[in-house]
Amino acid sequence: MDASDANTWIEVSAGAVANNVAVFREMAGPSRALMAVVKSNAYGHGMLEVAEIALGAGANWLGVFSAVEGLALRDRGVTAPILVFGPVPEAALDRALAAGLRLTAASPAAAAAIAARPAARGARVHVKVETGTNRQGMLAGELPAAIRLLTAAGAVVEGAYTHFADIEDTTEHTFAEKQKARFCEVLDALRASGVDVPMPHTACTAATILFPETHHALVRAGIGLYGLWPSKETNVSANALGRNRIGLKPAMTWKTRIAQIKCVVAGDYVGYGRTFRTTRSTLLAVLPVGYADGYDRGLSNAARTIVRGVRAPVVGRVCMNMTMIDVSDVPGATEGDEVVLLGAQGDESVTAEDLARLAGTINYEIVTRAAPGSPRIVVE
Repeated sequence: MDASDANTWIEVSAGAVANNVAVFREMAGPSRALMAVVKSNAYGHGMLEVAEIALGAGANWLGVFSAVEGLALRDRGVTAPILVFGPVPEAALDRALAAGLRLTAASPAAAAAIAARPAARGARVHVKVETGTNRQGMLAGELPAAIRLLTAAGAVVEGAYTHFADIEDTTEHTFAEKQKARFCEVLDALRASGVDVPMPHTACTAATILFPETHHALVRAGIGLYGLWPSKETNVSANALGRNRIGLKPAMTWKTRIAQIKCVVAGDYVGYGRTFRTTRSTLLAVLPVGYADGYDRGLSNAARTIVRGVRAPVVGRVCMNMTMIDVSDVPGATEGDEVVLLGAQGDESVTAEDLARLAGTINYEIVTRAAPGSPRIVVE
């Protein structure tokens, strides 16, 4: 499928992704591995497409959440190391191990399940360390027995990692400092017991930018890979450290087309609930995209789109499959015109942060939910 077949589609800038890989490659330095995190369809950008671009631009690892994602990459011919962050159902363990996926042991039960498979011999496993997020991960006291079990089964405990709880949510990083210290204490304790894990890693996008000491053996570029800052707080913190001018470039442009144009007289209502009433004779454009496509209902009567380089406001409620915009001020607007929902056109732009603010969410959610099932078109 290409853009001509679709009501809505995502364009992914290969140049922007490559630029962002170069940014994180430079921060990681030549002695560390750089992981491109492509879970959740590469944060909505297209997993297979982004993986190819990122590996070609200098990333040497990939990060996914599920074995299904990792296996899809293997089926595509990707041979680079792939770490699965999430749990793997027992029924999928043999295929995941046979494909050489690096699996996460985030609990004693997960370690036992991996160790019980004949294919565990030679497998490379990363243990997830709980340092304060209280999501998945093992406590320090649970790690030695889990590692012994894996080692006895012939698996190699290649990595140990953790994730920060609030590094993106504040400019005061006391809790992150505690997590950094806890992680290092766990590594020291393991070394004292004779276990030297060769690939510790803690650095997400925010940590990579703010705290070079978190880089360890591998840096995980997630949201930053797509040219987006994790949060305004991260940007403020980076500015204070002189690290905010790193040149990230947003990679996504989300487009649709005008399906119908109609004239609506002054005083008429638009859409469900009659939440918008025209105050002038209005040229209304109907777009074949709605909240089923990830265009959030919270954008009703609030968001702006771009048509022919001119901003056109959303009017009325965003519907399941349709959205209405006012193109009265767009010279020459016609059915079939491209409409930018997210991205830039001419001198105008709509950012993920703009839409997130209006929808009461974060930029991660805006791009990750964008147009599921619609084609991803790589552009140069």
